[in-house]
Amino acid sequence: MGEFKLQRLGIIMKPEDGDAMEIEGVLNPAAVRGKDGHLYLFPRMVGKGNFSRIGVARVIFNDAGDPVDVERLGIALQPEADYELRPGGGGCEDPRITFVEPLNHYVMNYVAFGANGPRIAIARSKDLLNWERVGLAKFSPIEDIKFEGVDDKDSCTFPLLIKNLNGHDEMALLHRPIFPGTSPEEIRAKDGSHTVDLHCESIWLSYCRFDTATHLPAKGASFTSHERLAAPKAYWEKLKIGCGTPPVLTDLGWMILYHGVSEVPLPNSEKTQLCYSAGIMVLSKEDVTKILYRSAEPIMKPELPEERVGLIADVVFPTGIDRRDDIGMPNRFDVYYGMADDRIGVARLDIPDKLPG
Repeated sequence: MGEFKLQRLGIIMKPEDGDAMEIEGVLNPAAVRGKDGHLYLFPRMVGKGNFSRIGVARVIFNDAGDPVDVERLGIALQPEADYELRPGGGGCEDPRITFVEPLNHYVMNYVAFGANGPRIAIARSKDLLNWERVGLAKFSPIEDIKFEGVDDKDSCTFPLLIKNLNGHDEMALLHRPIFPGTSPEEIRAKDGSHTVDLHCESIWLSYCRFDTATHLPAKGASFTSHERLAAPKAYWEKLKIGCGTPPVLTDLGWMILYHGVSEVPLPNSEKTQLCYSAGIMVLSKEDVTKILYRSAEPIMKPELPEERVGLIADVVFPTGIDRRDDIGMPNRFDVYYGMADDRIGVARLDIPDKLPG
């Protein structure tokens, strides 16, 4: 039956000396194959004052087929729209990119960090070089839960249209709304009195009608038919979970890597700090709300010095994934992840033929 096996390959990208646009780190990249067959990374590049841009770089492979370096190609997006700017700064952060086949476009989900806080924004491209902003994602309420005006992060799109609750094929979005009182910092302040709120500390699944003629959201459309996909469960994800890599369809089902946050003790201290680890979730091909597999233990946790020490200590944060069809290995994936909010690492993930029992 086998298990999921992950092996770190090393650091693929770090801040370039003397580049003011990267002085506070390169991290959390999208990863996507272009129509030319090359693999491109879209890292978050952080300048002074947490001013974040989304860059673009071509991945360089060695003779064995392993990713070893990048060639920087420039900037894909930088804060320009009003929802990306705030007094003294701005942010286009943490992109995930998927080629959505029915729309014939690459779709980028990213965090626009403007004056109102972090919000999910969407852009599209036909060639990965020229990006058109679609705007902020809009969300309709569900029962007594309102999404508008709520901070939101960790968003990615399915590459195919997915049936919503009413059986209609629509664009499906995974995201993590940050409802008031549910950030890890706020939860830690409750001194152990915290119990998981299934609505407020979850990965959510939302759907939106798209116009197949314009390849844009239908006029006036918002994301609706919200469904709670998963909430914190295991010890290593007790405080928070969020989607990491965009869903990829495998023989096992739709696979995502996601991050989980817990508290860990500081060495020689009674104090604790946050720790970001990563796990695997597999969703049913026929019904993406059905979870077929979920990591009881993290597939990756901070271990290397570059993962333990950085702008934010003890962080592994997967955001990009590349199926290695190019070398004839469809069950092998390269996973690109942020290391302590400072650098980008890459790891090899081999998946089993059948889900572990």
